[in-house]
Amino acid sequence: MSSSQPSVGLKARIDELIADFPEHQPRPAGAELALQGIRIVDFTHYIAGPFATTILADMGAEVVKIEAPQRGDDFRQYPPMEPAFEGGAPFVWCNRNKRSIALNLKSPEGLAAARALIAKADVVVENFSTGVMKRLGLDYESCLIDNPRLIFCSVSAYGRDGRFADRLGFDPIAQAESGFISMNGYPDREGVRALSPVMDISTAMMACNAILGALFARTRTGKGQSVEVALFDNAVLMTGYAPLQQLFSGKEPVRPGNTSPDSCPSGVFYAQDRPFLINSGNTQIFRRLVTQVVGLPHLASDPAYATNKDRLERREEVFAMLQEVFGREPWSHWQERLREAGIPCGVLRTVAEAIRSPEARERALVTRVPHPELGWVPNVSLPIRYSDTPLADPVLAPRIGEHTNRVLVDWLNLDEASIRSMAEAGAFGANATPDGSDTTAALQSSNC
Repeated sequence: MSSSQPSVGLKARIDELIADFPEHQPRPAGAELALQGIRIVDFTHYIAGPFATTILADMGAEVVKIEAPQRGDDFRQYPPMEPAFEGGAPFVWCNRNKRSIALNLKSPEGLAAARALIAKADVVVENFSTGVMKRLGLDYESCLIDNPRLIFCSVSAYGRDGRFADRLGFDPIAQAESGFISMNGYPDREGVRALSPVMDISTAMMACNAILGALFARTRTGKGQSVEVALFDNAVLMTGYAPLQQLFSGKEPVRPGNTSPDSCPSGVFYAQDRPFLINSGNTQIFRRLVTQVVGLPHLASDPAYATNKDRLERREEVFAMLQEVFGREPWSHWQERLREAGIPCGVLRTVAEAIRSPEARERALVTRVPHPELGWVPNVSLPIRYSDTPLADPVLAPRIGEHTNRVLVDWLNLDEASIRSMAEAGAFGANATPDGSDTTAALQSSNC
């Protein structure tokens, strides 16, 4: 697929940002990948499914993303859009290190190609509405006929069976129905959803874990299996220990704002110049705080503040005493003292501040990755560090069908004539014609 020209505005912005982020440091030459040799056929879209397969791709699995011709994954439409990406920045974030193949699953030829790819795969991941894969003849039972070692992972909203299997689900709905929203915000107003798609991301992590477990089990049994992860199930898990607190106490969690309902003093305080957060999770931390940081040693020996329960009952007065001291100096003053005393703390940052922070730079969380039209693009890395099998070097998310010919050659050993015949039959969508130069390259190389 021919590359689109980048927007002038983005190219200028990229040039301005070059000093903010380090270059990506390539993995050591010759180092193995954790999932080297594992092949995954990815039917997923939006976030929960694609981010799961991105994690696996970063670990070295070869992931082929099946997309609808011309339209592709609907998540490509999330802004800001960029012609050079054939989609938006959010799509790039959760689809790196994959190949894209455009197949018309409504055509016999496109469906046959999908079945042939599945027969060569170790893992299939899908998050269609319940029943879609079965109607296509691509459900787990059908796929087992040609591939009994297959691991088949379904990511759904409310499970693949039962009374709610037909319901669609997105991250905000899962936040609402799991009780997660009811726990967040301030007590004098409605609960607040998290803007970050925390349920999608955590569901992706759970699906990745489930797939890795199934792969490990297959090494012992030689058999594949069906794996299922539901967004709602995961969202309930993401409410943490609140369900057990509710069951044992009979009380609903009270929205605490930026304070903790379980420990004191834990919450936001204000230095002269900006807010910061302290998490005083036990009495030892509290004693270090008042003796080594704020100069109120008498509080450490006062029976009124001896236990966490005592401090929770006197939260307002504890916060008032601490705030009166913290407001005298800037954050730079308190940051050094809090760190020396071993007090868990952090400044309240914006996203822009966080990705440019010394901590992010130290861990190389955001790096510059080469791009053919833009020169480079930023990449946010996974928080995984392997000593012997470092993660794959990031490759930008593919354009729709960018690797169609290459995958058909690499996986199915098809020749140019066969691929052209499939195109003429509508396997790649209406009026789609495979790029002859791409076919030639596919015949020469199996690399992305």
